[in-house]
Amino acid sequence: MKQLVAIVFFTLICSCQNTAQSQKTQEDVINAKPVEVPLKNGMAKAYFASGCFWCVETIYESVKGVKESISGYAGGHTKNPTYAASNTGTTGHAEAVEVIYNPKIVTFESLVDVYFASQDVTQVNGQGPDKGSQYRSIIFYQNDAQKQIILNKKEALAKKFDAKIAAEVYPFQKFWLAEDYHQDYKKHHPNNSYIQNVSVPRFNRFKANFPSELLK
Repeated sequence: MKQLVAIVFFTLICSCQNTAQSQKTQEDVINAKPVEVPLKNGMAKAYFASGCFWCVETIYESVKGVKESISGYAGGHTKNPTYAASNTGTTGHAEAVEVIYNPKIVTFESLVDVYFASQDVTQVNGQGPDKGSQYRSIIFYQNDAQKQIILNKKEALAKKFDAKIAAEVYPFQKFWLAEDYHQDYKKHHPNNSYIQNVSVPRFNRFKANFPSELLK
């Protein structure tokens, strides 16, 4: 009986320690020194979370200077996140995209403009019908210059809308690639009901409100 009590007590202690460690680790993610991704073949990378990555992937690929947009996960405290795990809201990760772009054609500042122009900037923990921390808006910076650009844009939007801007600002740490079936989902499943009823209208709203000369 004593052994059973000891086991239960040990399990509870470990559980509490693990919870505290998870909270500490997520805090470390938010306050970490940003990781800067070097140029490769003249191409740069930027990272954004703004609701469902199926929607965001398509939006960025419509911008001049963007070579590719890749779906994945970022902003959390766990390793090797999966779609199922991130949907629990316990990993700290949000659905995100890696944007591969030519900085001679499109600037990071313009990509930030795309980010804010393609979402409801005041919606917390989600976009449209997608709700939960895994769908929250996070914008990632790799250096102080990028961070200042983001903060300036947020401040201007807060004044414009007279409201708090929901996007969180994180130092970039790591991007985890999503499962293969998520990549180019809209392209491969154009008749999917979610694509037709959520992704396409969101994309069309973005195009209507963004300068056409910056789109392909």
